[in-house]
Amino acid sequence: MDKRTKEYKQMKKAQDKQKATVKRVKRVKEKKESQGLGDTVEKVLEVTGVSKVAKFILGDDCGCDKRKEFLNKVFPYKVECLVEDEYNSLKEFFEKNPRVVGIADQRILLKIYNRVFNKRNTESNCASCVRSMVADLRKVFKEYEEDRID
Repeated sequence: MDKRTKEYKQMKKAQDKQKATVKRVKRVKEKKESQGLGDTVEKVLEVTGVSKVAKFILGDDCGCDKRKEFLNKVFPYKVECLVEDEYNSLKEFFEKNPRVVGIADQRILLKIYNRVFNKRNTESNCASCVRSMVADLRKVFKEYEEDRID
């Protein structure tokens, strides 16, 4: 086909458009969702250019990957879904609506909380800590109930 013809120019334009679309799709696929705080910090540092400066000054091994892994592990975004036994335990607990959480109930709640939120909390005498844990579990419980109904 002659490069001077209208058909060739249209074909070339369509090919260029297709290549641009493929590049855009690849970029979108490469951008993964943040798994935790470490991924978010990494994205912010890349956008602001701080990561380039750090790598320039400190070299390629600036400790960013270790920091990212640590922050993702300590502050994950993903919350696990309740399993049926956990749901039943929480349902029973919330139906009782106790004013004071006993040690036996706290152990059950902690086991569920630690698995769902990927934490390693231990028993506590701190009322606000226990209240916070119960509030977080109540949110997850309500979401689970809503999903179950739908």
